[in-house]
Amino acid sequence: MVKLWFFIREATKLLAFNVILVEPEIPQNTGNIIRLCANVGATLHLVKPLGFELTDSALRRASLDYSDLTNVIIHDSLEEFLGTTSIDRIFATSSQANTSYHCVQYQDGDSIIFGSESVGLPSTLLDSLPTQNCISIPMMPANRSLNLSNAVAVTIYEMWRQLEFRGCRPFATKTAQYFS
Repeated sequence: MVKLWFFIREATKLLAFNVILVEPEIPQNTGNIIRLCANVGATLHLVKPLGFELTDSALRRASLDYSDLTNVIIHDSLEEFLGTTSIDRIFATSSQANTSYHCVQYQDGDSIIFGSESVGLPSTLLDSLPTQNCISIPMMPANRSLNLSNAVAVTIYEMWRQLEFRGCRPFATKTAQYFS
């Protein structure tokens, strides 16, 4: 296990939840997820093999300068992650799961694991979890799946919403600029 980036934030209690990407393949997706994790205060775990180098310019471009604000931990394998990481509850994502992501009552300390863009998570992992811990995002029947970074964003923002956006800066007023 290698801790890649770490930034200590002050003053606010960060959420203790984790995003785990197993064998991500596309650097732009991972870069977007790095930026997302910085914005919600989640720790990102990347499980090797990765489909790109951590120095990939597309990864850096997509994550902008948020890499320094994100706690990213690299694991050599799924087995190593599961064997060395202390996690409270884990939810696995699958387009075949019967529980919708919004039906879960998320708690501080929860972890959500996502598979690679092309094949998803191994069936051995999905089969090892209770059925209610395998979640999916509703979509039209003819479609296979969402883009990985979009799926992570949808799921993580629902989790953060249920936790009342803990750690979030105060909401903007009508006179504030909403986008930078």
